Amino acid sequence: MSGHSKFANIKHKKEKNDAAKGKIFTKLGREIAVAVKEGGPDPNTNSKLKDVIAKAKANNMPNDTIDRSVKKAAGDASACNYELVTYEGYGPNGTAIIVEALTDNKNRTASNVRNAFTKGNGNVGTQGCVSFMFDRRGQIIIDKEECDMDADELMMLALDAGAEDFNEEEDSFEILTDPDSCGQVSEVLSEAGIVMAQAEVTMIPQTWVELTDEKDIKNINKTLDLLDEDDDVQMVYHNWDE
Repeated sequence: MSGHSKFANIKHKKEKNDAAKGKIFTKLGREIAVAVKEGGPDPNTNSKLKDVIAKAKANNMPNDTIDRSVKKAAGDASACNYELVTYEGYGPNGTAIIVEALTDNKNRTASNVRNAFTKGNGNVGTQGCVSFMFDRRGQIIIDKEECDMDADELMMLALDAGAEDFNEEEDSFEILTDPDSCGQVSEVLSEAGIVMAQAEVTMIPQTWVELTDEKDIKNINKTLDLLDEDDDVQMVYHNWDE
């Protein structure tokens, strides 16, 4: 296990996002709409929708809000004209950054993403330039303080549900799945009363990059903040060890 605390990063991100929860819900609603358009409104037959619902629940999106978003998307699927676009590039000191966006205007999104990289003294690269440094996995993070189940019991529950790996850290448990099984595993955990701090398909860095120069840290924070503020940007992955 590395010294990199995934849970610390999640807590930091959630604290930043609490002030903008409405914005988070809007982005999740957009993901739900795209998932419904692609595979229908039933999460039992639409694994992508099941994953997005698990992610929404981990972000404390109320069940009735999730249900309304699914029904709205199912009733007006033709109105969903968002397209998934991915950008890859470099931040300070060779840090790798991947940006996933859902947009109805690719020119606008590309310009905004490029601007975020440039202002942080980084640059957008070609497709595939950094994604080979990441593994696409389902990742579930559980706060130890929120979990009454002991580690062995939780591990067996997760593995029986289809998880591939289980790691215990100082303040949390990490459960890894293949991308198609994340929703299924998180559903089993939820039914067992387990509260999840994160449950989503993500890009996990194979190695982490430490930044020690204050200017580099300021620059990468500038890029990440600008990307977080962009309404089109859904997810940002990076290998900076915060």
